[in-house]
Amino acid sequence: MRKVGFLIFLFLLFSTPGFPETNKEITLFISGKILDPHKEPVREAQIRLFINEKPQRLIADHKEEDFVFTSSHGTYQISVKAHLKDIEKGKIKLEVFKTNFKRKIVTLAEEDFAKKGKNFYIVKNIILERSLAPSFYIATGIFIFVYFLIAFELLHRTLAAILGASLMLIITYTLGIINPDYHIISFEKAISSIDLNVIFLLMGMMIIVGVLKHTGVFQWCAYMSYKIARGNIFWLNAISCFFIAVTSAFLDNVTTMLLYTPVLIEIATVLKISPFSLLLPGIMASNIGGTATLIGDPPNIIIGSYTGLTFMDFVKNLSPVVLICMFALIAYNEIFYKKEYKKGKVKDVDGLIDRLEEEFKISDKNLLTYGLLVMGIVITFFVTHGYWHMEVSIPALFGASLLFVYGVLTKKVNMFELIEKDIEWTTLLFFIFLFILVGAVEEVGLLAIIADWVYHVSKGNLFIAITLIIWVAAIMSAFVDNIPFTATMLPIVGYLSKVIPGAESNVLWWALAFGACFGGNGTIIGASANVVTVGIAESLGHRITFLEFMKYAFVLMVITVLIANIWLLIFY
Repeated sequence: MRKVGFLIFLFLLFSTPGFPETNKEITLFISGKILDPHKEPVREAQIRLFINEKPQRLIADHKEEDFVFTSSHGTYQISVKAHLKDIEKGKIKLEVFKTNFKRKIVTLAEEDFAKKGKNFYIVKNIILERSLAPSFYIATGIFIFVYFLIAFELLHRTLAAILGASLMLIITYTLGIINPDYHIISFEKAISSIDLNVIFLLMGMMIIVGVLKHTGVFQWCAYMSYKIARGNIFWLNAISCFFIAVTSAFLDNVTTMLLYTPVLIEIATVLKISPFSLLLPGIMASNIGGTATLIGDPPNIIIGSYTGLTFMDFVKNLSPVVLICMFALIAYNEIFYKKEYKKGKVKDVDGLIDRLEEEFKISDKNLLTYGLLVMGIVITFFVTHGYWHMEVSIPALFGASLLFVYGVLTKKVNMFELIEKDIEWTTLLFFIFLFILVGAVEEVGLLAIIADWVYHVSKGNLFIAITLIIWVAAIMSAFVDNIPFTATMLPIVGYLSKVIPGAESNVLWWALAFGACFGGNGTIIGASANVVTVGIAESLGHRITFLEFMKYAFVLMVITVLIANIWLLIFY
């Protein structure tokens, strides 16, 4: 009887409904994305899992950890061993935390999981709400401080950018280690914020121009302008502007003005007119012409690299407006400098042409021929880079390497001299640390706040958004170097392009490009070409004040931005 009773007890024990199931060991597989309110991925968010209020050891990448971080794409994937009874409602909690976001706890229930044998699966995307930590105010303060230093030229812009970026990093790895609320940007995020496509494109074009300048082709173009004009200063100015605009569309406009400025000053001196009556229109032409292509002006390079828009996208959407603005520039010059142009007289036009021909002739035809061939290849790749799924920096570096190697092997170019003098290392370093600065303020949420403000002001209306972006970009770029401003606006315009109906045509990107490039014409400090040209002129004894420059340039800036604004509203 005892044996029978014992057997009955065992039968009842193991036949109790649900007992073996509730004690069965299972594996939970949890994955998904962590997103911000703009549905952008949140990287480096900390994820922890609690079962019955007890923290669990998570398995990720074949390692056991107390917590894991989201990837650069905001994704996470974890697994954990548990018992089936732990899946009861309210027992499993997922905690997500990141500085400048509100801590979020998500409760997982049994019905949320998909089941297959002993494995339970769930994909859980989580949206974190913003919360302003001390790191937000510190990063914003440093960013504004750097802008202030750059805008008022209290410190060289490269030094200002290095100072700001290094401050943010040192705070992150000192105060941020003690208290996560002071974490601004990780070193990994800082490095990933640097757009190497922009850096290599600029470097490649600098090398190409550095080699081509040994041919004398740029000075020869200035001479040809005068020869075609035959002493007529209006036509001289018009032809020079178009030469400069076309050159700036395919080469760096700063280098273009570096090469054209001494020649224009010499021609103006011979004509006995103010050098600035040729130089200022030249600056305007370089900034307007550079707007036509992806590679013509730094703001376009930054926009193109960020968005993936192709060379031909820029040409098709921007060049018609650029052409109209060039004619507006010529007309404006005639009105503004009419009296100055009347002063210019040359008794012996042919004699001056002969003199300029001798002084500004092509100095190396073989190098020029090879250079033009290489430029043809580079431009072909620029035009078709979308087809090849190729970043524009690749053909730029390829062309630069071909020209550089040829120049060095034929002893037409001094390698060390070109590396030291023609590659503008200060500019490249400025871009590198600027990208880190922008990455930092994006990380703490400043750009998201600005984007939300613009969206609310525009009320989601495309008409208002276009006008707001182009004019804010223009006015800001006139008083703050347009490069840092454009870099700051990228995530903002990217968000607005997603949420405003009709913006999928990329019209907001064109508004930013027009505003930043044309706005750079507004003041001396608006664009790099302005600063460089005025600096060269001053070194040669021709000085112009901030207000004198603005008197000519700001009105023209308003005219060109207005033309662009009207064009975008009509055709988009």
